[in-house]
Amino acid sequence: MAMNAAFLGLLRLLLLLLPSSLHDYLGDQGVGQQLQAHYPILLQGGFGCSVLEARLTDAYTPSLPRCGALKGKGWFPLWNSTVDLVNHHYMPCFEEQMSLVFDPATNGFKNQHGVETRVPNFGSVYGFSYKDDTCPFCCNVRLRNELQAIGYRDGDNLFGAPYDIRHAPPRPGQYSEVYTEYFARVKDLVQHASEKNGNKPVIFIGHSFGGRLILDFVNSTPLQWRKKYIKHLVLLSPTPHTGFMDVITNFIEGPRVLRFPNVPYLDLRKMWWSFTSSLLSLPSSMAFGQEPIIITKHRNYSAYDYPEFFAAIGFSLKGVSPLTKLPPLTDMRVEAPMVPLTILNGVGIETTKQVVFWDGNFDVSPELVYGDGDGVVNLNSVLAFTKELEKQQVSENILFKFIKIPNVTHGDITIQDHSLRIVLAEIAEANS
Repeated sequence: MAMNAAFLGLLRLLLLLLPSSLHDYLGDQGVGQQLQAHYPILLQGGFGCSVLEARLTDAYTPSLPRCGALKGKGWFPLWNSTVDLVNHHYMPCFEEQMSLVFDPATNGFKNQHGVETRVPNFGSVYGFSYKDDTCPFCCNVRLRNELQAIGYRDGDNLFGAPYDIRHAPPRPGQYSEVYTEYFARVKDLVQHASEKNGNKPVIFIGHSFGGRLILDFVNSTPLQWRKKYIKHLVLLSPTPHTGFMDVITNFIEGPRVLRFPNVPYLDLRKMWWSFTSSLLSLPSSMAFGQEPIIITKHRNYSAYDYPEFFAAIGFSLKGVSPLTKLPPLTDMRVEAPMVPLTILNGVGIETTKQVVFWDGNFDVSPELVYGDGDGVVNLNSVLAFTKELEKQQVSENILFKFIKIPNVTHGDITIQDHSLRIVLAEIAEANS
């Protein structure tokens, strides 16, 4: 008995020495009771998790007869199952109907003529899903299950804001019709969630690109509004404004972030180039400086050399991309939300920091040089990003936390047991 009492005393002492969030999670009651549904949550999925539906009008002229088979038959799932698209030989039609075209009249991007699109299930956490069966817990499914287990209910105190993956939030001084409408809907959703839950402020939880969208949305709102309606931002492996190298590899090789069975990534490159989101988060000089990130036999390219690089791979900026209308990418700006903010990110995983094309052929896979990160986002970019956020938040005495989780990848942060426990602990702390 004396030995047991001594052991229990030592265990309690060790718990007291843990960081407060881990103490909450590992304490006597366990997370099921420590993490309670006090505040409404808006849970945002990562890139590729939203569903996209399409409708073909009489104005649509298909390039192949079979691509017009659904004309006049109402809404159908355009971006929902990668396996179905391949099995039904719909890939050429998918690429055509998914691609955006530049509209000089609005200086923006829109659907192909005669193609209408929408994102279903806005407001629901079930608006996010992985596009095949290889990862049943991706797109925050496991995190969603954990939240539901302790009392969160979709449409009651748990919400989602799925988005069109093809479009990017506008940079400062730019206008986006898509995101003007989307941010207005998110704002209404937040106010609805608050009012439905006794006027309590909302906790935002966003993974990857979803975390980037949350931050951009919050920064688009008046400070007085966000202080009233936002309790805390919890960003999980957010794609940083300072950029990361996967943007370059996706742009050169085709979108590895969109995976189709037996379809080469290069076959999707032209479609990918039409997305404004494909150019979001290019590696910036703030994080990468003048270090070469693209290496060839005859010249190297840094974050200062994008016009020359795009010309080298055959991508014309004129009339195709809004880059020509934007501030220089080297003038990247990081803006803190000025509400309590916690960022969690994996480290210790091999992450591409340079791509090498010795013969200058950009139509083949490059040799990769690795550095530290979470397998997708480079650590040097995360550090530059969080350093700037911390400086701004702390100067106004507003909570900022940055938590590095060793040996967890970008996609697994809400799936692996050890990282999920840390994420839930931080949510519990934000929810207290």
